[in-house]
Amino acid sequence: MGLSSHHGHDGVHGFELAAVFLLWLGTFTGDKRTCHAHAAEQQEAAPRRAFGLEEVVLVIQSQRNSYHARKAVQRKVEILQMAAELGQGVPVVILLHELSDYEGNWSILPALPRLFATYSQSASWFFFIEDETRVTLAALLQVLHRFKEQEEWLLGKRLHDVEASIIHHYAFSEDPASFGYPDPAAGWALSAPLLRRLAERLQHEHLKSDFTIDWKHEAALYIWEEGNGPKLTAVPEFCTEPRDNCATTFTTYLPNCGAPVSKNDVFVAVKTCQKFHAERVPVVKATWEKDAAFVEYYSDVADASVPTVSLGVANTERGHCAKTFAILRRFLSNAVPKANWLLIVDDDTLISLPRLRRLLRCYDPKEAVSLGEKYGYSLLRNGYSYTTGGGGMVLSRVAVSRLLSSGCSCYTDDAPDDMVLGRCFTSLGVPITHSPLFHQARPEDYSETLMSLQEAISFHKHWNVDPVAVYRHWLQDPHPRDEL
Repeated sequence: MGLSSHHGHDGVHGFELAAVFLLWLGTFTGDKRTCHAHAAEQQEAAPRRAFGLEEVVLVIQSQRNSYHARKAVQRKVEILQMAAELGQGVPVVILLHELSDYEGNWSILPALPRLFATYSQSASWFFFIEDETRVTLAALLQVLHRFKEQEEWLLGKRLHDVEASIIHHYAFSEDPASFGYPDPAAGWALSAPLLRRLAERLQHEHLKSDFTIDWKHEAALYIWEEGNGPKLTAVPEFCTEPRDNCATTFTTYLPNCGAPVSKNDVFVAVKTCQKFHAERVPVVKATWEKDAAFVEYYSDVADASVPTVSLGVANTERGHCAKTFAILRRFLSNAVPKANWLLIVDDDTLISLPRLRRLLRCYDPKEAVSLGEKYGYSLLRNGYSYTTGGGGMVLSRVAVSRLLSSGCSCYTDDAPDDMVLGRCFTSLGVPITHSPLFHQARPEDYSETLMSLQEAISFHKHWNVDPVAVYRHWLQDPHPRDEL
């Protein structure tokens, strides 16, 4: 993969040079003051050994897409600058997408052996943040000093399920709130002894499932090890909303990158079939269809009442690979208006197109972009990632063009389309870009705390819910602005 796909813009290199300079500066300006700070702390908390930031490895959970790579580099520079000013040592700051060439590191567990092998000699703590998470290093050090670094710790802002959740394989169904897992937006930490044991386990142990659906829950479950490992310890200073004494704060997963892209820049493809024309399509028409400039419904039959387009592909009960590839070909043809972005959704997907258009302003349509909720298959064994279909798959025209010209195709007509696309993009070196604002399941299948802080873009499934009410509550903005 070329440098441009990692970073996108030359300005990134300037940031990295600045980061190197600050790292060098910190090693000279920080040492003397660190000695005094250590001496004072040792007097107060003897015989505990006080450590500085040089024993903290800070991992920014970055992504290869140029927008996210740029954000992560900016965050790294900010952290190193703060460390130089603080003078209590300089942390190692790693961009996760640069840890190795393996795309699956985003799911964290595959990255742990590499982190251990490279940094365990000097590190006491490994602290993970998102590219939009801000850190106050002095407050972070104070938090970490409260815990004995020789022991096993998983620290974070605690999330829990209210109901047994399909995305967590109905774990802890008797008492869903009993199990806590970290909110990645607030930052979370592993002590070095815990990382060491996890790295050793991961070398010879397979996970129970080949699928990575929600890495934060799955990682916490693996760490807990059915009671043999530590549970998450909640740290009030790890925050997503600003308040007193926060070591971290979080802005948003829906950043303001400027005016939303035009309605005409997004072509919407809805996958349906005859048996759902009367049941599901009316929900789309009653909720989000009005926000689409260009939308087509693709079915196994042409139905003028919708209207639907028949692609000449029979309906399948399982995957819809042949149908999706026919949609990709139609998107590039002269049969539909030309747009920069293609959104593929199911007929039971609920989506906020205005929010999606705000998010898309952050991404460069001249790049091959595959965007949505990222899942993984067999990631501990060199597998691949994919954008899950029910939450909505967003592809740039460039990505569709690269995919079709590569010759990558369905191995059967009813293969899972989202997984086949993911495997194709992985083989082409096109990054799968994750946004947690897309959801493969219903609002109640996610942590209430997480949902309350999000401006969600999509949900999926009509099971035991009123989909129109879900749309109005979670996705409809009360005062829609004038749209282009």
